[in-house]
Amino acid sequence: MPPDETRIEPPLALLAELTHRCPLRCPYCSNPLKLERASDELTEAEWRRVLGEAAALGVLQVHFSGGEPMARRDLASLIGEAAGRGLYSNLITSGTLGGERELRAFAEAGLKHVQLSFQDVTAADNDRIAGLAGAHARKSAFAQAVRAVGLPLTLNIVVHRQNLGGVDQMIEMALSLGARRLEIAHVQYYAWALTNRAAFLPTRAQLDTATRTVEAARERLKGVLAIDYVVPDYHGVRPKSCMNGWGRRFLNISPAGKVLPCHAAETLPGLSFPSVRDAGLADIWYRSEAFNRFRGTDWMAEPCRNCERRTIDWGGCRCQAFLLTGDAARADPVCALSPDHGVVEAALREAERPVEAFVYRQYG
Repeated sequence: MPPDETRIEPPLALLAELTHRCPLRCPYCSNPLKLERASDELTEAEWRRVLGEAAALGVLQVHFSGGEPMARRDLASLIGEAAGRGLYSNLITSGTLGGERELRAFAEAGLKHVQLSFQDVTAADNDRIAGLAGAHARKSAFAQAVRAVGLPLTLNIVVHRQNLGGVDQMIEMALSLGARRLEIAHVQYYAWALTNRAAFLPTRAQLDTATRTVEAARERLKGVLAIDYVVPDYHGVRPKSCMNGWGRRFLNISPAGKVLPCHAAETLPGLSFPSVRDAGLADIWYRSEAFNRFRGTDWMAEPCRNCERRTIDWGGCRCQAFLLTGDAARADPVCALSPDHGVVEAALREAERPVEAFVYRQYG
């Protein structure tokens, strides 16, 4: 039965993954295990067309990401295209390529915001996790350049069992670098992070201590620094509303042009994700089988089908359900009501074991 397009709202945000090229090798990277080569990337002309289609579709925000989006020499041009289409543009960057000269060009083109990642507060630990010597120093200089240009700055720090004890220092670093917002995001276990789960999953005691630190800082720094805090799914009792529901508010375009409901969706077997090289963005959003497969609640089985939270968490994450159970249509196992919740409990026991070495992100 074809979807009722009048019941499907347009997307609000587009994550434009311009490239998988990146100088960092973060072992929790959300990029797929099979990275796309530069030769397969959408051209500037193709991205310009996509941005126009996104604006016409109703998208309000575009997040330029990667890999490292500053590896694209046409980034300023694409920012200008987005601005010309009335799109609010955000740069998600590692801050290890370029500096004030590039940032001024981006600001002049219409960039509105910069989101800069750090891996830890000390240079040694940051660079060890990032897999790049000197990365922390480059990031710190980049943060200063963002403020010199006058762009608002958000710091993003991914936390896990190996750096969670430094949350208070992370907050102080954000203040010292002039950030308006700090996102402290626990590792979510897909792609490279799932491969390295045993090295990253924190204990409950670590999580509780960090959470108390964040809550106290939020109160103390109200009006000074906004702190977003993303907790690890595995320690919850109910799943998160992944991407605000499959195909409801968000779409992701890979470097080679595949259109996805989330960055991990390609892990799901049996779904063919269309490319912007073969179809228009509106047609993909409203009519593709992949986007309609898990929209709404009709696809749900028990315990989700009659759960009072079914239109709040939308059954949780489809990718996580598949990765942990082998079936994308099952309840997200992080939910305590899921019959598969035992696989999460088993994973949590890993957090009590000695830390394992990383498998770093890399081509091949």
